[in-house]
Amino acid sequence: MTASPSCSPSPAQPALPPLPSAFSDVLDALIPPALRPRVDASYTAPKAVLFRINPLRAPDAAAVLSSLAPLRPQAVAGVQGVFRLPAGDRDALTHHPLAADGSLYIQGIASMAAVWALDPQPSEEVLDLAAAPGGKTSLIAACMNNQGRLAAVEPVRARFFRLKANLQRLGVNNAQLYLKDGTVVGRLVPGRFDRVLLDAPCSSEAQFTRLDPASWAHWSLKKVRNSAALQSRLLRSATEALKPGGVLVYSTCSLSPEENECVLDALLRERDDLRPEPLPWPVALPALSGLTFWRGQALHPDLGLARRILPTEWTDAFFLCRLRKRG
Repeated sequence: MTASPSCSPSPAQPALPPLPSAFSDVLDALIPPALRPRVDASYTAPKAVLFRINPLRAPDAAAVLSSLAPLRPQAVAGVQGVFRLPAGDRDALTHHPLAADGSLYIQGIASMAAVWALDPQPSEEVLDLAAAPGGKTSLIAACMNNQGRLAAVEPVRARFFRLKANLQRLGVNNAQLYLKDGTVVGRLVPGRFDRVLLDAPCSSEAQFTRLDPASWAHWSLKKVRNSAALQSRLLRSATEALKPGGVLVYSTCSLSPEENECVLDALLRERDDLRPEPLPWPVALPALSGLTFWRGQALHPDLGLARRILPTEWTDAFFLCRLRKRG
């Protein structure tokens, strides 16, 4: 007689811990109801892995893709050399020899978008004011074809040497690195740079995942406020370092308006020579317009030109604003 299959139920999966309530309140205030299910789902599963082929090391993109077999990357529409793989392929890609030799670089597409918004050109003088670990810095160098001058600033010694190693591995040779406090750079070299990227240190809300409560262990409303204070000092330094007529991109990997629109609003009310402008993006990204009103406070009307990239199954939370200094 054939034994009947067991009818006992499979063990229930443990419930995932909720996000911090104060952060959930931010999501409630920011995310339209129609988009909320997709955003919520992004915190409960590993994300797709994005990478770009590095032309400074691998000018033949087809050869790189061929060498990745049996991995089968999908091209991201609208931008050359950027590809996507399922989350389950992350380890294989991370440990691939092409990642080790700098032929490709694993990087979120929101992070790449900061450099696309900056649009650096060969022969220009460009400043990356908070450069480590170097992903954006190396993409700036690639956009500049390793020409012109790229200044990369990082104040933390361990991160500085990681930045240096990454740029060497990725074939960047037009960069000068500075172990320096970014808040003093504008005072030291006023009006020097054609373009400035400030991807500011932040409360790192983009790293949150319900799969790992440690991802928000150091987050608090106090950290948001402290981050905003540092961001304000760095943003003023970035503005001082920018030439008249130059472009400044301010970005964070945080959703909180206190670290984004509110920081920019304070600067825009102090200066009449700096104005937001539209973001030049080659890729359609899930994003909302910047806020012009937050929790009872009216903000600068041009901040509607900023963009808040939403966390989804393939994008991280990110905020971007491009500004031009009047000449």
